[in-house]
Amino acid sequence: MKDKDAFVVTIDGPGGSGKGSLALNVARELGFHLLDSGAIYRLLALKALQQGGDLGDEKQVAGLIDEFNIRFEAGDELSVPYLDEVDVSAELRLEATGDAASRVARHPLVRERLLSLQRSFFKPPGLVADGRDMGTVVFPKAKFKFFLYASVEIRAQRRYKQLINMGLSANIAHLQADIAERDERDQNRSASPLKPAEDALVVDSSLLDLAQVTNLVLSHIRERQSLQPV
Repeated sequence: MKDKDAFVVTIDGPGGSGKGSLALNVARELGFHLLDSGAIYRLLALKALQQGGDLGDEKQVAGLIDEFNIRFEAGDELSVPYLDEVDVSAELRLEATGDAASRVARHPLVRERLLSLQRSFFKPPGLVADGRDMGTVVFPKAKFKFFLYASVEIRAQRRYKQLINMGLSANIAHLQADIAERDERDQNRSASPLKPAEDALVVDSSLLDLAQVTNLVLSHIRERQSLQPV
């Protein structure tokens, strides 16, 4: 594939819909780079928490981006995030970090200042980017856009199993309440609210496993690619 033929695949959706695992599978199959934008917001939120910052102070949180030292390495199932050269995988998966990330992501100045960082991940042969506004704001001209969702109940069950497998305690009722609250906050924020791009293929993963969703997305991409003029 020539550099000029590189393209972006965006996968947006609410927390727990499975978009991270889907993005990793699609990136591996296509041989593309991967951007987990949610991890970037979680890393910034974690940095703010570590420094005892006020998550509601937009300028204070945005100021942390000037000293934001992050990187990702490929893992067996997910990318491994590093903050200030420390593997913070466990901290990033905590509900408290996810909630903090949702609060940080509400700030327009933070989202604006992170745009260039996110867009810098696009390099040949291509990029698969997952998040909440990849297809609407960060990569509005992406060649392929998907919006993945599932019911709150299904997402809570998936999250519960994930936490238990990590050796962490969890409560289904609390997880459902947290997910519903985060959805409300993400969908109604003034800056880049969570919604499907107008040209996105919307996929309900409630009754599909990861392999089925991956096959659906890859089939769509390959079919559309074969229809492109040579």
